[in-house]
Amino acid sequence: MADNYLEKHYDDYLKRKAAWEKSRKHSPKSRPTPPERPDDEAL
Repeated sequence: MADNYLEKHYDDYLKRKAAWEKSRKHSPKSRPTPPERPDDEAL
C-alpha cells in the first residue's frame, strides 16, 4: 500500500461530508402533510 493511504481516504470522506452538510443547510425542511378533509365537514 502507498504511504498516507488512510489519510487520503479520510480527507476525501471529510470533503464529501462537508459538501453533503452544506447542501443540507440550504435545502427546505420537509413538513408533514395535513390529513385530507372532506369538502363539507358539517355533513
